[in-house]
Amino acid sequence: MISLIGFLSLFSALTATSSALLCTKCSSTSSTCSGSSVTCPDGFMCGSEYTRVFGEGVRAKYLTRTCTPSSECNFSGSMTITQKRFALGISCCSTNNCTPTLPTVPTKGHNPNGVICPSCASAKSTSCYTSDTIQCTADENMCLLEAIEIKGSASGAMRGCGTKSYCDLGSQSYTAGGSTIKTTYTCTSSAISAHKVVLTPAIVCLLVLKLFL
Repeated sequence: MISLIGFLSLFSALTATSSALLCTKCSSTSSTCSGSSVTCPDGFMCGSEYTRVFGEGVRAKYLTRTCTPSSECNFSGSMTITQKRFALGISCCSTNNCTPTLPTVPTKGHNPNGVICPSCASAKSTSCYTSDTIQCTADENMCLLEAIEIKGSASGAMRGCGTKSYCDLGSQSYTAGGSTIKTTYTCTSSAISAHKVVLTPAIVCLLVLKLFL
């Protein structure tokens, strides 16, 4: 005869299993993709992360669909370094294997906003230093250092102009395939004073693409 505690434990396990959200996991270089289902942790939704990359001779797009932290849903932001601009949008839905609408990404503004930031990129370090600068425009009014470190494997960094939405992402690390991935955004309102440092697992594939594109 099953005990009351045993019954409650079984009921709890069955309830958790039945309510776990399933999401499609896939990626592509177009505006659609399909793949297998994965089970999401609590606090996650089915998300579509859509990135457009613009630059000299570059016109690329990347779509990733997977479990996404609820705090990152409805994200929209952009970052510009010398000769390249990255625009990102995230949309979400909350039913099993649902398909989020294709996110919109910010359009480029051309009006200078008075902020001037250093601009550089490194594929070997979580920082980069340069005397080169870039004039920020429109909503990209923060100087942004974006660093990624895959423990024991690789690291990279970019500096440039970014929207404040990047600074407002949640603070956490990300583990995938046995590797710990740490992403750090350091934002300043100018090239001198520190504003905020956050860590996020968001769009890790996107970050790797950015660093080694």
